[in-house]
Amino acid sequence: MPSFDIVSKTEMAEVDNALAGITREIAQRFDFKGAKCSVERKDTTITVLADDDAKLKQMHELLKVHFTRRSVDPKALDYKTVEKASGDSVRQLVIVKQGIDKDLAKRLVKDIKDSKMKVQAAIQGDELRITGKKRDDLQDAIALLKKLDVDQPLQYVNFRD
Repeated sequence: MPSFDIVSKTEMAEVDNALAGITREIAQRFDFKGAKCSVERKDTTITVLADDDAKLKQMHELLKVHFTRRSVDPKALDYKTVEKASGDSVRQLVIVKQGIDKDLAKRLVKDIKDSKMKVQAAIQGDELRITGKKRDDLQDAIALLKKLDVDQPLQYVNFRD
């Protein structure tokens, strides 16, 4: 029976390359001269450190630009609340989303079932498996999912006949 998997994976090597580009740009830009701004990554957590809120907003723009340049969808970033750090500086944690969480998976399954397509959706851990009798039905399911407004990037892999 034809099937495919829906996953949400972010290439961490590309994230590292984007962060290296951001670090280089911070060192070269005139408006960041003398500022103590930095980005660091541990596992799937990026720590953004900036002097004030204005610099933090500029750092967010740098994240978007550099992630887009490295073909990493900026929707994969989950910004947490801004917290005070030492002195007047601010710190923010940014989580790189990996996998499809249960709430999103349930919503996707519900949307597929509501569309009355002749496919079945099954949640398997942090991914979704869609099966159907015809290849065309699976392609229609992919088209439907691409139209949905999902707050993280989805990849469609393992398409089998």
